[in-house]
Amino acid sequence: MPDELTRFLAALSPASREKVRAQPRERQQQLADAWETELTEDTDLDTLDEVSPVAAEDEAAERVVRNLLKD
Repeated sequence: MPDELTRFLAALSPASREKVRAQPRERQQQLADAWETELTEDTDLDTLDEVSPVAAEDEAAERVVRNLLKD
C-alpha cells in the first residue's frame, strides 16, 4: 500500500506535484500530513467523498498546495 506522501503526490495536478517535489523531503511530508488533516476534518469534503473519493482527495491536495505553498 502506498504511503501517505505517495498518495498525496498522486492526488495533485502535474503542476502542483512539481511544486511539492521541489520542496525538501521534510516539507513534502508536512504537506502530506496537512492533506490527511484536510481530508479528515473538512466537512465539505465529506459530501464530495461520498460521491467521488478520488475527487475529494484531489480537491484536498490542491487546497493544501494553494494554502501552504503560496507563490
